Amino acid sequence: MAEGRWRRIGWRRAGGALLRLVAVWVVSTLTMLALAGLLPDFQLQSDDDESLTSVALTAVWAAGAFGLLSALVWPLAVRALLLVPALVLGLLVFFLNGSLLLIALSVIPEGRGEADPQMAVVVAAVMSAVASATSTALTVGDDEAYRRRLSRLAQRRRGGRRDEGRHGMPGTLFLQLDGLGHDTLRRAVDQGLMPTVARLLGRTAAAAPRTSGRRSRVPAVAAEHPSMALPTHRLTPWRTDWSSQTGASQLGILHGSNHDVPAFRWYEKESGRTMVCSSPASTAELQNRAIERTGDGGLLTIDGASRGNLFSGGADQLALVLSIAARRGPSNRSRAGYFAYFSDPANAVRTAMSFVAEVVREIHSSVRSRLRKETPRVGRGGLYPFIRAFATVVERDVVVSAVMGDLLSGRTAIYADLVAYDEVAHHSGPRSRDADLILKRLDRSLALITKIADRAPRAYRTVLLSDHGQSPGETFEGRYGLTLRDYVRASCGLPVPRRAQRTRSGAEARDAVLTVLHRPVSGTREAPFPVPPEADGASDASRLDPIVLASGNLGLISFPDIAGRASREEIDRRHPALLRMLAGHPGIGFLLVRSEEHGAVVLGPEGAVVPLAELRDDEGPMRPFGPGAADAVRRTDGFPHTADIMVNSSYDPGTGQVHAFEEQIGSHGGLGGEQTRPFLLWPLALSDPVAEGAEIVGAERVHQVLRRWLRECQGPQVPVGPAQDSLSADPAEGGFPAPDRAVQDEKA
Repeated sequence: MAEGRWRRIGWRRAGGALLRLVAVWVVSTLTMLALAGLLPDFQLQSDDDESLTSVALTAVWAAGAFGLLSALVWPLAVRALLLVPALVLGLLVFFLNGSLLLIALSVIPEGRGEADPQMAVVVAAVMSAVASATSTALTVGDDEAYRRRLSRLAQRRRGGRRDEGRHGMPGTLFLQLDGLGHDTLRRAVDQGLMPTVARLLGRTAAAAPRTSGRRSRVPAVAAEHPSMALPTHRLTPWRTDWSSQTGASQLGILHGSNHDVPAFRWYEKESGRTMVCSSPASTAELQNRAIERTGDGGLLTIDGASRGNLFSGGADQLALVLSIAARRGPSNRSRAGYFAYFSDPANAVRTAMSFVAEVVREIHSSVRSRLRKETPRVGRGGLYPFIRAFATVVERDVVVSAVMGDLLSGRTAIYADLVAYDEVAHHSGPRSRDADLILKRLDRSLALITKIADRAPRAYRTVLLSDHGQSPGETFEGRYGLTLRDYVRASCGLPVPRRAQRTRSGAEARDAVLTVLHRPVSGTREAPFPVPPEADGASDASRLDPIVLASGNLGLISFPDIAGRASREEIDRRHPALLRMLAGHPGIGFLLVRSEEHGAVVLGPEGAVVPLAELRDDEGPMRPFGPGAADAVRRTDGFPHTADIMVNSSYDPGTGQVHAFEEQIGSHGGLGGEQTRPFLLWPLALSDPVAEGAEIVGAERVHQVLRRWLRECQGPQVPVGPAQDSLSADPAEGGFPAPDRAVQDEKA
């Protein structure tokens, strides 16, 4: 049965290849006819023969002969031309192309076609370009053809050699699936959406039953269930900090410290600016702070590559890394990775067609959602279809291509971020049809990468992980009619605009587009609500209006004219109803504020006031949020730039829903639900991340685990014992010195 299935697959592939060949032949024939009509020195007919049939037959013969000669002669010619100096090689390529066309015209029956040598070079160049574009367009969705082309390029770069890699040790690939929670990944595997991940876990996705949350080297059902094989990887969740978003998580993972990152956006009183984790200037500052705090260059300092990330991780090979995007100079522009990718016409055609298809797909999905009156729902008009296509197609293709180049180059450590799921889940929902489609594509990208890894000059161990999950739910404004900013203003007795000012959706992807275009990401763009002039660098201490910022379902309220962190008593004196109105709102779970009498306190519904030292997970305001919530709040309270009032939305454990203070129906950034429960999937050849029964808590802890795995890959090839429970770095593991420079990889 299996043999018959593979035979059918082989016939389908052969049939598809034959159809593509015929299509390229037809397009080449039409191109040749068009050129014959436009160019005076290129003819497909003799002077005494004006028959259209004869001209068409000549074009068919000539296009076929040119294509056949190109396929047969080019491999041999390229091998010979590798000995020629690069300056002469370009001229020889055009000469060879023109010569092949002249030969093709000479072998046509009756010798009807003719061209001047100079014109033959022009015609051959145009036909080659058209044939390449047509062939690429027909294989846009064919990952196998794409893989074969990249493999051939890599073999030519290596001269056909396959060495044992750097010192014969395996490399490590860390692939981050942005925003994909542990439970959503399990569901995707069970429903057959991610067969590549299912195979890593030793399961066939459609038939795999659910297993317990405990880790095991070989699931007990593997020996009994005929559809299951031995796993090569294991899966476990880990718990984020209170700030469950990419900025905090990735800074901790790559640089070992996310100290003083209270949210995605926050206001710093001493400098009068708003820090935003999608701003090049802010991410550069955060990276410098982390390096200064740890004295460590980062996870990727030793022969590393950072692709599509917010931070460099200390890598010396960078592409699409936001923290260096603000730098000037030809070697440090954030757009270098895009230019390197699109310099290949085949890449440009493949990505451009997928981009257009994604725009159409998003418009169709949005219209269908409105017609069906699906709820919850947010606006997806304007430029959003293009922003989504940029995140799900352009960034994906560029990052995947860069990663495959790194694999074929044999780099020691690679860390890449694929943001497609996170962007779509924000606007369509974490478990929507659109999000499921993105998961299928991410799995295809993973399959493509693993096939390329098989052809790499060294073995690779692939670790999949996410930086946070996403929690669904109607927005705060959609549920209660006011944005958090307007509710705060109303509670302070300040005027509220008649028309609610919505949070800008797609902020991360929009800022990425601005960065690629080398347009400034200003303070007003960074903040979801209007902020005072201080956010742009001006100083206006007389302004009394509070600054309200949103990071998913986490809100931050700051009073810019109060030095330091405002106390509960000071806030009550200025705005007597504010804290009471916030704590009593049904859409708000709890507040964190500093008290002059008790220190930091948590305020909750029904007048609850709990000193931070007495805060517990199983009672009071924190009870719905589950284990670890109290410790996460305590840690954030110790940050220098924690806001005067930290606001976490309410959370319903029964539905898993939160209320985002932004225009998102899938959100992350605070506590509540799957947003704080990302995943870590690692090879069995590596040690367990923590001892059996323990939990990975915080991005800094993940950094220690990944660093230990890197050391294992460069040392004995057997798993060592699990990491100690202490978060402090093991002196045996050591730190990596901060690099003096980092450059963009021009060969992404």
